[in-house]
Amino acid sequence: MNLYHNLSQISFLKKSYAFKFLFVAFIGIHIPLIGILFFVLFYSHNISPTSILIFALIMTLLATALTLLILNQLIKPISIASKSLDDYRNNRKLSVLPTEYTDEAGLLMCNIQESIYEAESFINEKQDLIYMLSHDLRNFAGNPQGLAKLILSENPSESIKHLADLICESTNLQFRYIENFIKLLKEQDQVAKFNQEPREIVFPTILPFINEQVEQRLIDKNIKLSLSLETVSATVKIDEGLLIQVIVNLISNAVKFSYFDSEIKVRIYNEDSKLIITVLDKGIGFNKNQIEELFKKFTKMSRLGTANESSTGIGLYLCKKIIERNKGTLSATSEGKNRGAEFKIEFDI
Repeated sequence: MNLYHNLSQISFLKKSYAFKFLFVAFIGIHIPLIGILFFVLFYSHNISPTSILIFALIMTLLATALTLLILNQLIKPISIASKSLDDYRNNRKLSVLPTEYTDEAGLLMCNIQESIYEAESFINEKQDLIYMLSHDLRNFAGNPQGLAKLILSENPSESIKHLADLICESTNLQFRYIENFIKLLKEQDQVAKFNQEPREIVFPTILPFINEQVEQRLIDKNIKLSLSLETVSATVKIDEGLLIQVIVNLISNAVKFSYFDSEIKVRIYNEDSKLIITVLDKGIGFNKNQIEELFKKFTKMSRLGTANESSTGIGLYLCKKIIERNKGTLSATSEGKNRGAEFKIEFDI
């Protein structure tokens, strides 16, 4: 940036990035000519044509190397602007770009800086609005549920009781939908702001947290959870809390679509410099042409579980988003209907 700044102080180069390039190229082209003139004029001995040719070649090579070096420095503003944009898109990192320059590169940096801050402001305002609307929707959904519970407390007839139960069930589904929607927004924020530096995950320390969160679901359907821990720790680019959440979500998803008295297998191991975590169930499975639909936000593939558990269709979307934003991959395979499914997480170690 120093070269760009110094050239911007020259009055006739201040407002044009193209003129800066042309100026440097003009000087670079004429260095060999100037050198040859000085060589011819001030060299006291007889000058042979061969000497002039060799000197011209040497000066041309030196001038070319110097010109390329200077031009490489002159494109610094473009590379800095590009890096700032990539940092914001990939990590939502706010950079500070110089905005005092008036040529094309300066305007580019200024526009990128303003666009980044406007986008950040818009995202924050949008999320504040959505949180507020979600809170209000929760209150609206709670009103009919309160009335339904009041009806149930009055010992109504079986038909009225059945209708009141349906209202309660419907509002519970609305609550879960709203909570998952808020969770989606929070996770997108959380994932974007996490420092993606490699960190060590010690699996024996996180397994109790996972077991605690899935234990009741397993008991409800009498499902056995088999864990194969083939590696104690791994250094990967994901926060421990986020990894716990993804594994819990995948196990909960497996429970939802597994039959009573079945088994879910979780395996954690290293292979080819990768950390691999698999969650395998023997449940309802899916067809190969449904794999892409599985991970879509609010997917149309949302299905009832084997015990009629409802689904909002964003759990697997969240898992995939978290893993991919932390430089990993999440994939799913199944041999078909009622033949189970396997979800696989992979991270470079």
